[in-house]
Amino acid sequence: MVRNAKTLLLACMLGLILGTGAQAAGNKQKLKSAVGIQASAEKAAAASQKKIDSVADKTEQMLTEYKLTMRQYDALKGYNDQVARLVESQNEELAGIDKELLEIDTTNQGVIPLMERMVDTLEKFVALDVPFLQEERNKRIEELKALLDRADVTVSEKYRRIMEAYQVEMEYGRTIEAYTADITTNGKKRSVDFLRIGRMTLMYQTLDKKETAVWDNKKRAWQVLGEEYRKPAMLGLRIARKQAPPDLIKLPVSAPEKAQ
Repeated sequence: MVRNAKTLLLACMLGLILGTGAQAAGNKQKLKSAVGIQASAEKAAAASQKKIDSVADKTEQMLTEYKLTMRQYDALKGYNDQVARLVESQNEELAGIDKELLEIDTTNQGVIPLMERMVDTLEKFVALDVPFLQEERNKRIEELKALLDRADVTVSEKYRRIMEAYQVEMEYGRTIEAYTADITTNGKKRSVDFLRIGRMTLMYQTLDKKETAVWDNKKRAWQVLGEEYRKPAMLGLRIARKQAPPDLIKLPVSAPEKAQ
């Protein structure tokens, strides 16, 4: 009877020990699971923070680019408004010229001095304008001067050629162009690549890409630019030559002047 009681007591103690061990093992497994969940949560939080930082950086970059684009838009809008006023003024002047042509008598005594004034005005404009394609433009003016002195050319043909020259000058303000020509700076003559964007920007870059400069029409002088404009100028030349698609590039633009 006593032996049976001892056996029963040992069985109870063994069951208690086994139960306690099983419970400890279960708690250990729960702890591991909790630690794993915490590690996963921290990893996910780190990944989320990395994405947030990346989005914040991209947002800041986009904001900077937007501000730059808006500044360029304001400059271009001011220039376009000025050009629009200039074109309107020129149209009014041309309308006045057409009226004068209609009113002159058949002897054409009044039209010859008028055309001479037009050529003289065009020559002064080219001299004061941004100095691009100077040889070509000056040659066109010299040909007009010679044309006015020719008796074998009709008055209507002379007028047509003069108006054609005016039209060419107007087109320069709406086009982008790249060409190679000689330039003399500091008493040194060399070949450079020119980039013209309308009449807003005229730049040159040496053939070795080491020097980039922009024309300051107020000072009537070339201004050498910093290294940050070397690659944009190269891209601008490629776009002008249709070797690259149109793109937004950072180039110096002259501030529009107040119309007189």
